[in-house]
Amino acid sequence: MNDGVNGVALAVFIIFFLAVTVMGFLASRWRKAENEHSLDEWGLGGRSFGTWVTWFLLGGDLYTAYTFVAVPAAIYAAGAAGFFAVPYTILVYPLIFTFLPRLWSVSHKHGYVTTSDFVRGRFGSKGLSLAVAVTGILATMPYIALQLVGIQAVLDVMGVGGGENTNWFVKDLPLLIAFGVLAAYTYSSGLRAPALIAFVKDTLIYIVIAVAIIYIPIKLGGFDEVFGAASEKYTAAKAGGLVPLEAGQWTYATLALGSALALFMYPHSITATLSSRSREVIRRNTTILPLYSLMLGLLALLGFMAIAAGVKVTNPQLAIPQLFEDMFPSWFAGVAFAAIGIGALVPAAIMSIAAANLFTRNIYKDFIKPDATPAQETKVSKLVSLLVKVGALVFVLTMDKTVAINFQLLGGIWILQTFPALVGGLFTRWFHRWALLAGWAVGMIYGTLAAYGVASPTQKHFGGSAKEIPGIGEIGYIGLTAFVLNVVVTVVLTFALKAAKVPDGVDETSPEDYRADAGDPGVQVELPPATAGKTP
Repeated sequence: MNDGVNGVALAVFIIFFLAVTVMGFLASRWRKAENEHSLDEWGLGGRSFGTWVTWFLLGGDLYTAYTFVAVPAAIYAAGAAGFFAVPYTILVYPLIFTFLPRLWSVSHKHGYVTTSDFVRGRFGSKGLSLAVAVTGILATMPYIALQLVGIQAVLDVMGVGGGENTNWFVKDLPLLIAFGVLAAYTYSSGLRAPALIAFVKDTLIYIVIAVAIIYIPIKLGGFDEVFGAASEKYTAAKAGGLVPLEAGQWTYATLALGSALALFMYPHSITATLSSRSREVIRRNTTILPLYSLMLGLLALLGFMAIAAGVKVTNPQLAIPQLFEDMFPSWFAGVAFAAIGIGALVPAAIMSIAAANLFTRNIYKDFIKPDATPAQETKVSKLVSLLVKVGALVFVLTMDKTVAINFQLLGGIWILQTFPALVGGLFTRWFHRWALLAGWAVGMIYGTLAAYGVASPTQKHFGGSAKEIPGIGEIGYIGLTAFVLNVVVTVVLTFALKAAKVPDGVDETSPEDYRADAGDPGVQVELPPATAGKTP
């Protein structure tokens, strides 16, 4: 790693960074609405985005600095087991094709802004809605933190921020700068900012990957050399070569499946979905989003290339930025670093907006100020979006950044526990609201305690997301085990509560709501009344 500052790369990075910052502030004038003081406008972009804007927005929020930094870093450090991200993104698109259009339709019909809005309306339970909202906020903060770690990684490689022995303020200054920029334009422009910047972000990412996948192997002597060097390293380390060891196959499979189930439970995924203007836009996007999975497979190969290039770093999260620094001309290394940096800002903005919307609609309005006006809701969301970023900074500054992927995996354990209420509720009203709440509590408690007990060489607690599966004896993803316990408890208690004839709440939706489109007669966006979803 270079000891000095790479001036050319840093200059290119700053130019792109300033350009997207300006775009973020100017986005408030893009598709400007007559009434900007509503969550529909600030938090969902007026529900007006078409196929391509939605595609870039969803891609911008799902393929992040985590994609660029943590996935290849996992492959660089642990081998082919890091490829779990590729099959899970393949599994997720047929899954979301079945339920996202239904969620869009019912949300458009009733004016739902968040998943918790839907859960409250479907099951008539503010308690269950609150549980989903709190989980969404809790799971989002470490995901935002992961994006800030990505920015810090590229700045460290460029020589900005100093090394591990630098005083804490200088070392963490890149995170503070990123926080300030992100907070300012998110507060000003809402969802329109990341939607506009996503065009630049995804274009840069595709350019960098296309160049990297051709240019770097040529410099290294071809893919035979790349795979040969990787195989030698893993064989010497007894890590199973280019395939996971047999003992790790359950972990690989359960992690891929659990991550696929969790991905579109995240609030930011739903926020980007609900910003689209029609049900058909969602259906089209589920068919073209797999293009990003192809990109992800190519990107993951960068971990092997870093090994073949002889990249030596103490923190695996620096491996890919260092590869770019070593292999590319300084000016193009700056372009690659900018792609990673912008790839952190776009999703972090969407995530903070989504978490803020959850607080405003399902905590502030439901429990603190039921008569809040749309303008008051928007103001609270803007302020909370700032606080969420502060929470993300706490994750970064207090937890081990050398295993950055665990930030996202920890959030995945939590957010997966909302699957029965959200996806189950989209297809059936059979589940009892109290059973869903009890199942959620069991999944959350087990998942958190199990993850707390996992140690790593650098962390006593929360050192990973895999542990022995009770009753099976294999090592598997904690989130999926917690999800299975969640479902079992929910089903058993639903039978018991229904047999006891315990009231199961009022459903404010109707079957035709789940198939409605923007152009259908009688379909309109309306804010739910303050009393909607009250339990009898």
